[in-house]
Amino acid sequence: MLAAGTAAQTSFSAVLIGLPVLAPTLRDAHELSLVQVGVVLDSVWIGSLLTLLPWGLLADRLGERLVLGSGLGACAAALVAAGYAGGFGTLVVLLGLAGAAGASVNAASGRAVMQWFPSAERGFALGVRQTAIPVGGLVSALVLPTLGLRAAFLFLAALCVAGGLFGVAAIRERESGADVLEPRGLGATLRDRRLVLLCAGSSFYLVAQLAVTGFLVLFLHDERGLSLGAAAAVLAAVQVVAAVLRIGGGRWSDVLGSRLRPLRLVGLAGSVTLAVAALALQAPLGLLLPAFVLAGGFGMAWNGLSFTAAAEIAGRSRSGAALGMQQTALAAAGAIVPPAFAAVVAASSWRVGFAVAAAFPLAGVQLLRPLRS
Repeated sequence: MLAAGTAAQTSFSAVLIGLPVLAPTLRDAHELSLVQVGVVLDSVWIGSLLTLLPWGLLADRLGERLVLGSGLGACAAALVAAGYAGGFGTLVVLLGLAGAAGASVNAASGRAVMQWFPSAERGFALGVRQTAIPVGGLVSALVLPTLGLRAAFLFLAALCVAGGLFGVAAIRERESGADVLEPRGLGATLRDRRLVLLCAGSSFYLVAQLAVTGFLVLFLHDERGLSLGAAAAVLAAVQVVAAVLRIGGGRWSDVLGSRLRPLRLVGLAGSVTLAVAALALQAPLGLLLPAFVLAGGFGMAWNGLSFTAAAEIAGRSRSGAALGMQQTALAAAGAIVPPAFAAVVAASSWRVGFAVAAAFPLAGVQLLRPLRS
């Protein structure tokens, strides 16, 4: 069950997190400005924003298998079409459709894992499941630079088909048991102040993550002269560190009996390390690259903890809705950040862009302070 949920999420994460690896290629193939590159990367997040909550509600009502399989299948079809896109507008629309369809996996696979693990193991299990995001990015960072643009989109589509088939074959609904949390109405779940604050704080954390994962390859390629493959390898290292931190953070939260204490500490670490990387942009690569790997790792380490906290606030019967709401908030932030970051860089400098992004996790930590557990 855990493997199926992780594999399904990995396939879509290769699109959502891995697509920035293609940023230089997309820019050259479609003659895009930096801001247009941001819009292209943004389109997947915008598509997800529109459908995450509906997919979560459908997962609660119809179960994970149907939602996951149909969504990833439609995502694959849109990606194939994107490989044949003739221009900027068509590419944006098709990637938006891919995001809207692929968003099904977020609530469905997370809900499946939530159903099968007790609270004492849930942080570790969802931490493992959330490693799918950096693992998907790692796969893209290693493979996509070796492919042409059209072949890269076909590869991403094939991953989604494989993830969907595995999920449909392996995921099963669990009968309610002793560990089921008290069910609540949908309205009470979505109005829960704890969930609202968690969504807002997590969205602020996401700014630093997207600044690194979305633009690191482009920065290193354009400003520091690394080849596309070498820049992608640095992003791959970020994904490895992030995966380790997500698993370790999840296990730590189980031992502590708290998701939010580690979540706040991770936010502080992400802010500090990205600020250091921003200051070191012109430093020798031997110093700059490890700084970015660490900043990117901490910038992605929070997601599993936040995901687990959201699911536990709602309980099993409404976990799909809660995860859909949280992921909608993150998609809203994700829809704003890439073009906004690109605009800041275009108007000022890369250093200012990364420094501004580093301030956002600190604001997220402040939002999470009133929460307990």
